[in-house]
Amino acid sequence: MKKDDLKTLVTKIRGARNIAIFGHKNPDGDSLCSTLALAHLIKINFNKKAVCLYDGNIPDMLDNVPLRKEIQYWEKADFSKPFDLCFMIDYGTKDHIGGNIKAVDNAKFIIEIDHHKNDFCIGNLCLNDYKSSSVGEMLFQIASKLNLTRDNIVNELIAISILTDTGFFRYVNNGIPLNIMAKLVKEGVDIDDISNLLNNKPRKTVITEAAVTARAKFFYNGKLALAEITSDDYKNIDGRGDTVLSLLGQIKGVEYVALLKSQKTNQTGVSLRSKNKPIDDIAVALGGGGHTYAAGAVVKDSLEHTREKVLELFRGIK
Repeated sequence: MKKDDLKTLVTKIRGARNIAIFGHKNPDGDSLCSTLALAHLIKINFNKKAVCLYDGNIPDMLDNVPLRKEIQYWEKADFSKPFDLCFMIDYGTKDHIGGNIKAVDNAKFIIEIDHHKNDFCIGNLCLNDYKSSSVGEMLFQIASKLNLTRDNIVNELIAISILTDTGFFRYVNNGIPLNIMAKLVKEGVDIDDISNLLNNKPRKTVITEAAVTARAKFFYNGKLALAEITSDDYKNIDGRGDTVLSLLGQIKGVEYVALLKSQKTNQTGVSLRSKNKPIDDIAVALGGGGHTYAAGAVVKDSLEHTREKVLELFRGIK
């Protein structure tokens, strides 16, 4: 991150009378906790209160994260006056913003902080780094470079952000998130407490995840595991089905996992995972994107047709 960009960030925060912060639709641990962490950083360092917004659904497992009650559904927010400053974090592409696009359309200045590959930058200032494991990691780096105060709440939110987006360090490309976590632990973050805090799923969710995993099918000599969440399953699945992805990825011989989710009529969510080979190109071919080993897309088609597309894209995998 360039010094001039960080200087602009500080200037815009100091000059803003009202600030909005949000991540992608259907927030995961990184999106939710980074939103809350950034808002709290601004509060304790600049004495300003930011409005935290979300669209979609927040997983039950995140109900007990610090400051959870501080984020509000976008339809309850006041968009009658434009925000002086709008932060878009962990949003991926414009299609993933959802109802919060109202804040973007009227904002006087937009700053985006993201770790997803995105060829089209929406913000007036783009602090993006696709090599980072999470936006939580990026916020730690920003706070360090600007010598911002981090209290226990910020530290715990950043820790949850990193842990959830790396699958508790299963998906890391370098040692940076591990080094950051070591510093957070030294400063008082308790990994056991966070693990217990996240063990917060309804019974129906766990049962549905187990059923979806059990129904998975295997293709191309067992290298691809493909599971499907039907429309009946979808209302019971917590978040993006990360547990299903994790369980299937543990199977010996499985190199790739694809999870198809029937979100609504002619709309299928696709989550892709790989142990050690690039998978983002397949997500891009489906109209999405993401990281090298963890990516996804939303396909405007039925689950059946999307399955055919996915299987064709994986044909010939090694």
